[in-house]
Amino acid sequence: MARSHAKACSPRCRKALYRASKKDTLPAELTCRARWVRRSATKVPLTTAGRAASSTDPRTWSSYKEASKSRAGVGLGFVLNGDGIVCLDLDHAIAIDGSLKPWAADIVRTAGATYAEISPSGDGLHIFGYADVRHGRRIRRSGGYAVEIYGTGRYLAMTGDRFRDAPSALADISVLVDKLT
Repeated sequence: MARSHAKACSPRCRKALYRASKKDTLPAELTCRARWVRRSATKVPLTTAGRAASSTDPRTWSSYKEASKSRAGVGLGFVLNGDGIVCLDLDHAIAIDGSLKPWAADIVRTAGATYAEISPSGDGLHIFGYADVRHGRRIRRSGGYAVEIYGTGRYLAMTGDRFRDAPSALADISVLVDKLT
């Protein structure tokens, strides 16, 4: 090691350590389902072969293992198919200083112990959980913010960048969904 405080002996080892640390951040409730796609830099869903994928056509989805191994596009996406797994998409929820904006902090607190990750933009959050959401909704609130709630026919660009101490498991967020709608 070049430096006594270094955790890895080389950039290659550092990358391997980083990947290993990210390995278990995604909930098993998501990784066990064959609803994974790749995504382009502009968030277009792709198959593992790099062709257009669809959020409503299971023939274009893959297992998590297959999608993770693919080098098509720039990252992963998860498809919501109406089985009870939902996602709340909070755009611009994280302030420049890294703190949560008050409206987002209230939503995160109400969501409780469920998986949340920082979105690809770096200033948004995806909160995953269980609830009954038949149709996606965009809910505008006073204060100029909006929350999008999806349960079917959508895919989310995933980062695996778990938000703070959020667990790697999904919880029932029905109360939160009811409160927002």
